[in-house]
Amino acid sequence: MMIGMKTVLVVDDKSSVRMLLQDYLGKEGFKVVTAVNGQEAIYAARHALPDVILLDIMMPEKDGFAFLKEYRQERNTPVIIITAREEETDAVLGLELGADDYIIKPFRMRELVSRIRAVLRRSESGLPTVRVLRAGDLVVDESSHTVKLAEREIYLTPMEFNLLALLMASAGRVLTREQIVDNLSASGFAGLERTLNVHVRNLRAKIEQDPENPHFIETVFGVGYRFRDEI
Repeated sequence: MMIGMKTVLVVDDKSSVRMLLQDYLGKEGFKVVTAVNGQEAIYAARHALPDVILLDIMMPEKDGFAFLKEYRQERNTPVIIITAREEETDAVLGLELGADDYIIKPFRMRELVSRIRAVLRRSESGLPTVRVLRAGDLVVDESSHTVKLAEREIYLTPMEFNLLALLMASAGRVLTREQIVDNLSASGFAGLERTLNVHVRNLRAKIEQDPENPHFIETVFGVGYRFRDEI
């Protein structure tokens, strides 16, 4: 159960979209902060410390991509990209830069609220069992929600963290794509089936010395992924 009012930062250059989301999300019990572009969003995010960010991509002055690149160096707040269908490839690029999910316009407001509450549940709850997972010099501490590689802290998005923890907890076993999707979607990550490959690629880029020849996360072609139990 969530305690207290949660803050949503809405970043969109269209005033009609900002007003619509501010009104609807306000009625759903959220505190809403808005920004008209990425530059204003950086300022708003630093001061409002939102619990989740709804991010448009195509904006003047500083677009959503530039915002993500800068903001991901500071915080791992869940980000949901709002995009038009013809811009869906841009949304996938946003995932590569650290977004957690995307939703395509036009969308139902109830679906958006469901997505927001899902990522909030997941970012707050963590996995059911608190563990410290180790594989060579890679250490995942679920209690502090931190990842270290050779004593250097690695910053992961909530999706990347829980994906890594799931794979490490099942080291040596092949997890099918369906098993991964079912496990993480049940915990609050909607729409994972269409973005799993992107999240795995992002995760490898952060923890693998050579992401093209991964040492930790193996692809079992036609099946899924396996975390090596012999490091």
